Amino acid sequence: MITWRKSSYSGSTSTQSDCIEVAELGAGIGVRDSKAPSAGHLVLTPQAFADLVQQVKHH
Repeated sequence: MITWRKSSYSGSTSTQSDCIEVAELGAGIGVRDSKAPSAGHLVLTPQAFADLVQQVKHH
């Protein structure tokens, strides 16, 4: 079973609910839109996910 996790920084109101969810998958780290989970997901390598996190922190 895949367990998707939403950031604790996500808001609970509709104006603050823009967020991604992440899950550890066998092939890497899954990333999906929390508002449209059935739309699919991206799979990133652990290194690509770490790079993405660093880029987001700097912007």
